[in-house]
Amino acid sequence: MLDIRWIRENPEALDAALAKRGAEPQSAGLIALDEERRAHVTKVQEAQSRRNSASKEIGAAMGQGDTDKAEALKAEVGELKSFLQNAEETERQLNAKLNDALSVLPNIPLDDVPEGADENDNVELRKVGGLPNFAFAPKEHFELGEALGMMDFETAAKMSGSRFTLLKGGLARLERALGQFMLDMHTSEHGYMEVNPPLMVRDDAMYGTGQLPKFTEDLYQTKEGHWLIPTAEVSLTNIVSGEILDVETLPRRYTALTPCFRSEAGSAGRDTKGYLRQHQFYKVEMVSITDEDSSIAELDRMTKCAETVLEKLGLPFRTMMLCTGDMGFGARKTHDIEVWLPGQNAYREISSCSTCGDFQGRRMNARYRAKDEKQTKFIHSLNGSGVALGRALIAVMENYQNEDGSIRVPEVLKPYMGGLEVIAA
Repeated sequence: MLDIRWIRENPEALDAALAKRGAEPQSAGLIALDEERRAHVTKVQEAQSRRNSASKEIGAAMGQGDTDKAEALKAEVGELKSFLQNAEETERQLNAKLNDALSVLPNIPLDDVPEGADENDNVELRKVGGLPNFAFAPKEHFELGEALGMMDFETAAKMSGSRFTLLKGGLARLERALGQFMLDMHTSEHGYMEVNPPLMVRDDAMYGTGQLPKFTEDLYQTKEGHWLIPTAEVSLTNIVSGEILDVETLPRRYTALTPCFRSEAGSAGRDTKGYLRQHQFYKVEMVSITDEDSSIAELDRMTKCAETVLEKLGLPFRTMMLCTGDMGFGARKTHDIEVWLPGQNAYREISSCSTCGDFQGRRMNARYRAKDEKQTKFIHSLNGSGVALGRALIAVMENYQNEDGSIRVPEVLKPYMGGLEVIAA
């Protein structure tokens, strides 16, 4: 969430930033809402002051025997009390109105983020690894998986509907191996603390990381009102919700391997074939909580952690800086990592690492205090995929496929596969 004080002081900067994101100007409307709220607060303060002084004047009038004046003052105090009794609810409504308007406002891109409308305007930062050269026409993952009898879309659809998959045998074990490999690497080599977080959270947790209210249609909610997490970012970031942290404890780095649940309402018709875009999938998430001076460097570090996963798996990839029109709602700057899929003859996103600045910290009221300072500041938060297991499975299948449809096991995964070297029917 953005600071209304900053918006009042920088209305042109807000509207220029929104224009870069392809959004309409909002400063005038937001400032008008804030003016209405501030005017009401001033009116309440004046009424309280007048009520107090009028109450004293009643005693003075009574002492002087001026009953008419005393009665008039009593009537005035009664009107003021009536106003003040309703004023609290009015203030709550005005605050809610302003807060609702601010809560759907996207974050401000950093100055070095390229301006653009969509993914076609993203900028390539680097390309790593040579593309595999097959002596045969490489197949897509779903062709390989179905031929192996280990990727079953039909049975999953029978019990759950579309965009669910049943993995079996070697491929189920391969996906599990990928998750364990990533967790081990992030905890032992990259300094992240492993967390096993709740998969269901309350409204305020979703609001804190920006999923609510803007993305309600993309989420799943239980009858009891809990939300299924679309990413472990929600649970991990909310660890510090409402806290005041000591700056010396920063950065805090968390990682988790969890199921994720998304309705994919905003992607109707996209990637409906295969395992690429599912309602339920596993992902290793990374979250960092930092001070304001460290968040940019932390983004580069987090991106490198995700890249290292693909380097160790021997998968070709490229890293992109997203343009203003393609960035997520809460991000100030985002690096996408796209892995090469030979079956599609294309690079596809496998990780997205973003710095949110204090956008989420403000929504969660999560702060830190520097040494010897009384004033607190909102924490800066970052999140990134480290990486998505389903897409990593697809990438391994397609890049390590043999002509007979079997899949070679990458060297780093063999210890997690009991030494198995090839997955075959």
